[in-house]
This record gives sequence, structure tokens and C-alpha cells, in this order.
Amino acid sequence: MFHWNGRGDRPALLTEKDVWSYERLTEEADGIAAHVGRRCLVFLLTKNVPEAIAGYVGFLSHGIVPVMVDAALDAELLAELVVRYRPSFIWTPQARKAEFVGAEGAFSLGDYVLLDRRETAPFPLAEELALLMTTSGSTGSPKLVRQSYANLEANTASIIEYLHITPEERAITNLPLHYVYGLSILNTYLTAGASLVVTEKSFFSREFWRLMREQRVTSLGGVPYTYAMLKRLRFFQMDLPALRTLTQAGGKLDPELHAAFAEDCAQKGRRFFVMYGAAEATARMGYLPAELACAKVGSMGKAIPGGRFELLDDAGKIVTEAGRIGELVYYGDNVTMGYATSGKDLSRGDERQGRYVTGDLAQFDADGIYTIVGRKKRFLKIFGKRTNLEEVEHILRRWLAETGSSAEVACAGVDDHLYVFVTDGAMAGKVVPYLSSKLGLHFSAFAAKFIPALPKSASGKTLYRELEQYYDV
Repeated sequence: MFHWNGRGDRPALLTEKDVWSYERLTEEADGIAAHVGRRCLVFLLTKNVPEAIAGYVGFLSHGIVPVMVDAALDAELLAELVVRYRPSFIWTPQARKAEFVGAEGAFSLGDYVLLDRRETAPFPLAEELALLMTTSGSTGSPKLVRQSYANLEANTASIIEYLHITPEERAITNLPLHYVYGLSILNTYLTAGASLVVTEKSFFSREFWRLMREQRVTSLGGVPYTYAMLKRLRFFQMDLPALRTLTQAGGKLDPELHAAFAEDCAQKGRRFFVMYGAAEATARMGYLPAELACAKVGSMGKAIPGGRFELLDDAGKIVTEAGRIGELVYYGDNVTMGYATSGKDLSRGDERQGRYVTGDLAQFDADGIYTIVGRKKRFLKIFGKRTNLEEVEHILRRWLAETGSSAEVACAGVDDHLYVFVTDGAMAGKVVPYLSSKLGLHFSAFAAKFIPALPKSASGKTLYRELEQYYDV
């Protein structure tokens, strides 16, 4: 993707204090990759800073396979991932260097250091393997998505096409790079020859909005939580004359928010795109064209260029009738190779062959526009981050055992609201602070409730549906 001949002095990355041209980004990226010097696995601990981006570009451009990991991931969870995948190098902020005992510093750039773990290719890598993304970044899940070079190129080209990204566009890094949505913004804008304003500032800070205005940001992306907060921050009254595109993914947007932002964009001559995606499809699978944003409130749209959807009923037959619900299946060149749960899986080839069964329930209307109506799998989107409830339960059970509690625990909920049900009243009050700290997510995403016993089936399986009566949302 990153073939930048002829761009030279064009701005690629802009920070509050500096500008990295495409030429400089290329030189820094090549320099990092040169100190790795071979095709191998590298853990990239991501922050929204130019050094992390340069590492990503360098690795991808030189056949080095990065695993995109949140730089704020809990130390114990990160250590478990390192043991399981045995990366040869780690590109990390200096503050985490001491955690990797025995690793030797090989190169540094700004606040980042390249650590050589002296692992000599412990696991063979499939020839087409380009990148590994976490499926549930906050829990440190060992299940990674294996993305190929062809996956990245196909999805990047498709997104550039339907969003009409030109070299004059300018986005901002308000989403993390270990998250496929955030990474797709980087991939598409750099591939199109556009610019990225690189910041770790939150949209809760005045500095973020000052940057938006001063750097004339033209595009802003967000998850459902982003849009809920933007409305509270009186976004509709903000003076942002350069902004012309809003995009949303990371879970279904509340219809009221969808309508409000679609109408505001229509009034101001902006484009509002609701999108649908997953790490298993590189990033995007569906989008609602901006011209339909007001007319199709609540819908996620149609398949991206080069892809297609179909629905399957309970018998596995294709749904052909508008309005009927079925499980959504996606076909496209951006469907990834499959999962890995340890380094031994990295030699495996393409196991999906361009077909991804999403686990989401959907229906389409007479115009062929799709709407997601439910989810079969036990995942939630917490502030846009997909969170595996099985992984959260595992973390909680281990913690309870370490504290000497014999309590049972179950996790359930809806997007942005994870409920933990625990059979130990004394521990219930400690669950939210622990999970908030462990997963690095705001405490408002969690609620813990004491119940004397978990509802169980005759075979001993937890009946999660019966827990819904305790929800407050």
C-alpha cells in the first residue's frame, strides 16, 4: 500500500509541534525496519504518536509482521501474550522497556525503543501474513486475527473509493491504532496521499478542538460512545468550518443519535457515513451512503465496493425476502485468513476463502439496505471496542480465586453496559474498580450485581437470558 514515490515534501503527519513529510516518514520507517533486518514477528505497542506510525509503516513495507497491541495493556496480560507468541522484537514506549527482562535495546526514535528479544524465528510465518490484530484488545485475548497483504490492499482501496478520500483530505487520530477502525483511517489516508493530524488528546479537551480548527481537519470518525459524548459537548454549535465528513462504526448507533447527526450534517453541507465492520474483515464490510443518512435511520447500509452480503435462515438457506431476519454473511477479498491463538498458528494459510459468517442478525429492505437487529455471539462493544464476555469472565474467575472467594460469576449486557453478576455480596462492590483498572475502560461501562445463585440449565449451563431482568438500561 505504501508506495509514495513523488509525494516528497507533502505533509503526511502533523502534530502540535512538528510536520512529518512523506519523505521523512519513509526514511524513519525504513530506519526502524533496517534494525529488525528480517521477516519475523514484532509486537508494536501502539500510541497515537508519529513513532508508532513509523514503526507500523516500516514493518508492513518490509515484510515484518506486527502484532498491534495497546500500549496501555495490563502488564500481566501483555506478558501472557509475549509467552504465547514469542515475538523477536518489541517496538515500545520507553516507559514499558523494563517489563521485557533480557531484551536488548537495538534502536530508538523519540520516546520509542526497539527491543531485541533474541528469538530466532521460533514460529514460521505464512508467506501472505501481513498483520495481526486483537479480537478483544482490552482483555489481552490470545485470539488474534490474521490479516494478509491482499486483505489490507483490498479493504483500503474500497474505503478510499466509497468515502472519496483525496490528497486534500485531513483526518485526526482520535481512535487507537490497535483498533481496526483507527488503523483503517491511517491506512486509507496515507495510501490516498492525504494527511493525518496525530494527537493523543481527547475530544473532552479544549486542545483537541483547537487542533481541529488550526489544522483544518476535514474528517472525524467515532464509535457510538463518541457520538453520544459529542452531543453532550454541544458539537452541533461548534465552529469547525473545514470539517466536511463524519464517519461512524464500532457498533450500532442509537437511531436518535443517527437522525440528529444526519440532519445536522445535511443542514451544514457535510457527509455522514454510518459503517459496519469487524477485524475479521480487515475493517469495513458495509456502509450507508451519505445521501441516505436521513432516509435510512438505524440502517448500516450495503456492502462495500467489491463485497456482498447474504442472509441465512436457521436452516442455512439464503433469505430472499425483504424484511425477514437471518444471520449476516459477508463475501469479499478483505475477509481475513482466520484466527491465531498461539505462535503455532502463524504458518496457517487462508482458512476463510473470502467468506465470513458475522454472527450478527440482520434484515434488508426493498432497496437492499441492511439493518442489524441483534447478535448471536457473546461479544459487546464497549465504547467501540469489541469485548469478549468469555474472556472477561475468565479474568474475573482468576481474580476471585486469588482473593480466596469461591463465588460464581457471569457477564452479560448490552453495548456500552457490561453487567457482572456475582454470588459473593462482599466482592460485588470491588468488581467495577477492578475491571475498570484491568481493562483500561471507564468505570461507567460496568455494573456489578449480587445474586444468590446464577440461573442454570439442567446441564449446568448459565442461562444468560434470565439475567436480562436485572438490567437497568
